[in-house]
Amino acid sequence: MLRGNAGQEIFSDSADGTLFYQLLEEAVERYACRIHAFCLMPNHVHLAIQVGEAPLSRIMHNISFRYTRFFNRKRGVTGHLFQGRYKAILIDAESFLLELVRYIHLNPVRTYTATEAEDYPWSSHRAYLGFESLPWLTVDWLQLHFSDNPSTATAQYSAFISDGVEAGDSRAFLTGNQEGRILSDDHFVEVALYRAGEGRGHRLSMNDIVGRVCAFYQLSEEELARLGKQRHPAEARALIAWLVREQQHLSLTELGRRTRRDLASLSQAASRLERRAAQDEALADRMQSVKKELYRLTKPYR
Repeated sequence: MLRGNAGQEIFSDSADGTLFYQLLEEAVERYACRIHAFCLMPNHVHLAIQVGEAPLSRIMHNISFRYTRFFNRKRGVTGHLFQGRYKAILIDAESFLLELVRYIHLNPVRTYTATEAEDYPWSSHRAYLGFESLPWLTVDWLQLHFSDNPSTATAQYSAFISDGVEAGDSRAFLTGNQEGRILSDDHFVEVALYRAGEGRGHRLSMNDIVGRVCAFYQLSEEELARLGKQRHPAEARALIAWLVREQQHLSLTELGRRTRRDLASLSQAASRLERRAAQDEALADRMQSVKKELYRLTKPYR
């Protein structure tokens, strides 16, 4: 999910949508990912992406950075277009992809932007119905779920979408149901976190985070706390604050005492770092590299 900064409009005419389509097509070719569904709303985007070897962060950075550059250049403006980094929920395709595609395609109906899903021109729903051709869109997985016969599959898919109008909103696709970022059963969670190098039931300490980040940036804790705005210590502090914010048992107040910074400054630094990462692929990679190292180092707790 990508949202316009402060709810601002990110698509205002057909040229905007057409350019975004082009970026999605190029992402499929460049990163060998699959797009199962999408919906471009005036101020936000929903995508169902299946990644391969390339990480999702790299794909989303490429799309958002290039679209922001196009959008700003076209209008003669500067600044952030999207509200921080994208938000992502990892789903178990076997259990939830059908429902996710329906959720995405009904977004215009839920928001009263369109009366019927097929009336909305900027989603993948019309391609599933055969009204338009998008070669870069993966439709066969979903169609084969309904039937081997294309016309039967289309009819059953259409009925499935229509049934969803009465089913109501599914908030799980905005929040996840496990770990705050995964929608699946417990077994899938265990496998997903293991593959990500995190492992479930791991608890990071403040010493773990500060020590690993300092080692990554080749800084001592004294240098980290030193007054001033030197680039590496400032980025390191912001990264530590970002990691601490993700741990419910840790507080920025404690970090503030260690780094001689107030809570507001640390929170703002973490938010700025997250926004920068949406535009800076190298920074996003550094952040994820440190995060993965931390989860490999920590030990399960009871």
